[in-house]
Amino acid sequence: MKILKLSPHPFFINRGTPIDAFLILQALSERNDTDVDIIAYPEGEDIDLPNVQLYRVPFCGYVKNVRPGFSLKKLYIDFFMFFYTWKMVHKNKYSIIHAGEEAVFMAMMMKLIYKIPYIYDIDSSIAQQMVEKNPRLKPLAKIFNWFEAHAMKGALANAPVCHALRELCEQNESSKTITLHDISQLKNPDMEPTGLIRNEIKSDGLILLYCGNLEEYQGVDLLIESFPYVVKEKVEVELVIIGGVPEDIERYKQKATDLGVEKNIHFLGPRPFDQLDAYLADADILVAPRVRGVNTPMKIFPYLHSGKPVLLTKLYTHTQIVTENEAYLAEAKPKAFGAGIIELAKNAKLRLKLGRNGRAFVEKDHVYAAHKRRVDELYDWAKSRLCKV
Repeated sequence: MKILKLSPHPFFINRGTPIDAFLILQALSERNDTDVDIIAYPEGEDIDLPNVQLYRVPFCGYVKNVRPGFSLKKLYIDFFMFFYTWKMVHKNKYSIIHAGEEAVFMAMMMKLIYKIPYIYDIDSSIAQQMVEKNPRLKPLAKIFNWFEAHAMKGALANAPVCHALRELCEQNESSKTITLHDISQLKNPDMEPTGLIRNEIKSDGLILLYCGNLEEYQGVDLLIESFPYVVKEKVEVELVIIGGVPEDIERYKQKATDLGVEKNIHFLGPRPFDQLDAYLADADILVAPRVRGVNTPMKIFPYLHSGKPVLLTKLYTHTQIVTENEAYLAEAKPKAFGAGIIELAKNAKLRLKLGRNGRAFVEKDHVYAAHKRRVDELYDWAKSRLCKV
């Protein structure tokens, strides 16, 4: 099979969807029957995988810092990406198109013109994401949902990243659905504490660590708003936040100052992805306070794999995959979330139990071998379907 992978985002960068795209490419590169071309945005690092050729959208390499979700920058690059995709499809005899995010609509057009089937790789609901990011678009929600449903129904197969998105595919008459769950990317989950964080923040207190972007849906507002309750209880916990762009970091620093907890919250900025193991090893508690969206955050899998206790919001984004046996689930309200931080800080036995159970959960079905097995299942099925055409 000759596959065209459409990835409408910077690639490769250390962010959820690009990491998912890389893992798909890695699994496909290890098959004996596939060659893959990938079209991605100009921004990002090159990759080196056998049987994989990376192409970048031309004419717009000067557009930088493309953030997650809908934006005018993405719309601008997607305009050029559509015509570049058309050129590539016209030139090459692709067996199948593997499309993520809004690129699925480009794949639908290629199917209409060239009869090439497509697989819809679903990291999140585009319709839901657009309305959540810009509430003024709510009157258009039914139109967005119609287009998304049409994309799912027309796909040869749908590859959602979590149970909630699988349910959405089935509601929209998906002909075949295989869930490609996120996995842990930790290389050394047994790494001993490194001192990286403590050397930066100069503290002996417990370290509560958040890693990721600082978009509003991630719940960093909730996390910071919960901290006055922690400080009031005189619990020695330092919140460390890794990631974010400068403007977001400054905004949240100001929020911490306004709440009087700036001494207990440390913003370290972005850090290299290959240091993730070391930073997780230095933490005592890991936190993912997401407040919006239905897809499960990728970060919880390396979190759990590290063997450290993990604090999550008690929302379907997390509860669809994790139970109270593997993580501490707290209501997404500042006081309740603060109470979760306090309980974990005070209860070493609970931290040990959750850390042990979380690692066992990930090692069972959320490591690379499990991901490879699921990708092979998807493409073995797709190949069998193509052979019947």
